[in-house]
Amino acid sequence: MNILVADDESDIRNLVKISLEENGYTVLTAQDGKEAWDILSTHDISLAILDVMMPVMDGFNLLRKIRQHSTIPVIFLTARTDDMDKVLGLGLGADDYIAKPFSVAELVARVGAQLRRNNEYLSPKEKPATSITYGDLTIDREKCCVFKSGEPIELGAKEYRLLLHFMEHPERVFTKRQLYQAVWDEEYYYDDNTIMVHISRIRNRIEDDPQKPRYLKTIRGIGYKLHYTGEKP
Repeated sequence: MNILVADDESDIRNLVKISLEENGYTVLTAQDGKEAWDILSTHDISLAILDVMMPVMDGFNLLRKIRQHSTIPVIFLTARTDDMDKVLGLGLGADDYIAKPFSVAELVARVGAQLRRNNEYLSPKEKPATSITYGDLTIDREKCCVFKSGEPIELGAKEYRLLLHFMEHPERVFTKRQLYQAVWDEEYYYDDNTIMVHISRIRNRIEDDPQKPRYLKTIRGIGYKLHYTGEKP
């Protein structure tokens, strides 16, 4: 299982990483909230351990973004022990709140408890699907792989995230602004060319004829949508 540890203190990151790895977990680390979000967007993370006071994006704002897309367990590991901070963190969707200084053994035990609750006690129908299929396209979210008619397709990180966003919301029209904010996680600065270039790259990989797309349709004056026609060009 992959666990994310996000903390701006390198000593704590390393201590938690070593302790969890000794217990058989694979650990990815981030030194700020933005780096943590990038990891969450490109890796299959089973649980996240977050500091509250991180640069670029703090733990509370990061949790808000996580809960828009995922129900993975989140544990706050932080020096902020005020009751209102705990109430806020738990209210935003945190599953546990551990104060620094902390017991490493207790942290590992709580990680195990949260993972058991999230994985072993959920019925199969409650577990999210690991793959999405639309037309001849399939995305394996655990391995971050894309297939067309069973054959692998190579996509860059942004193209993968764009296609995943479309496949999670088929038939829905997105503006360039919405796509940019969903994939680049920052404000849109009217850079139409960025979206157009990435859409073109995706079409070159998934379409039989990029000039006559069967998947990614341009909605003139609005944006794009994923709509499979099934018709050979």
